[in-house]
Amino acid sequence: MEEFHYISRNFLSLNEVGRIVENKLQLKLSKEAEKAIVDCRNYLDKKIEKATEPIYGINTGFGSLCNTEISKEDLKQLQRNLVTSHACGMGAEVPKEIVRLILLLKIQGLSQGHSGVQLATVNRLVDFYNEGVYPVVYEQGSLGASGDLAPLAHLSLPLIGEGEVEYNGERMSAKALHAKMNWEPIELMSKEGLALLNGTQFMSAYATHILIRLKHLLKWSDFTAAASIDAFDGSGVIIPSGFAHGIFAHKDSIIVNFCDKPYSPGDENGIHWNSLPGLKDLKVDYLSEKDK
Repeated sequence: MEEFHYISRNFLSLNEVGRIVENKLQLKLSKEAEKAIVDCRNYLDKKIEKATEPIYGINTGFGSLCNTEISKEDLKQLQRNLVTSHACGMGAEVPKEIVRLILLLKIQGLSQGHSGVQLATVNRLVDFYNEGVYPVVYEQGSLGASGDLAPLAHLSLPLIGEGEVEYNGERMSAKALHAKMNWEPIELMSKEGLALLNGTQFMSAYATHILIRLKHLLKWSDFTAAASIDAFDGSGVIIPSGFAHGIFAHKDSIIVNFCDKPYSPGDENGIHWNSLPGLKDLKVDYLSEKDK
């Protein structure tokens, strides 16, 4: 029985995310992902060292402060300030199963090797996922512009020893967590705050969660429909295989298991049962596209 999923630079499909979540797999970074992360960080450090002009978001301010140059001594503080200033969410707390998905998707995104983060930062996020550490994230506060800034700021706070987490059913400060786990807070390097906050992992986690649940519901709707036909003593008249499906716009209607089940022409219940495949076609088409 598999115990680990190795994070690579390949994008995750909906089925792969479902497999990781449902089988409660632990995460490990592949050698490929580790190399990509380290190479990108080294490239960025050299770029900053040789730069003769300001680089936006790395040694400048943000937004209207884009022309304000930041000294090398303040680059780390700039990234820390970016995270803490955007941690202004409010409202209900995001459920743990969603936070877990956010962590997975953020780890996957950073492992592409295009973000300039430290390997230690990604490894700590992997630790959060594997150890069941859930940063306290709030539902409201982000418009989605430039990414899910507020939710991802709350997700990132515990990395630097700030904010709160839930661990083993207990809510505690990030400082208490670090003491309990014997961890040192991550000291963010240049650009890391941007990399942690930019992204759509918050909204993507909700969408992924909904689609995975929908796939389960569609499977059970097959069983329910088949059982209902049997319970209502469906007729022995069979729809010829492929009949009518060729004229439907939804290419996946044929995969619905009960498309060729009996129905009784002219019988009210039979007509209703015969409509079931059509009701599912659009949903099956949509999920088939998402699986890719």
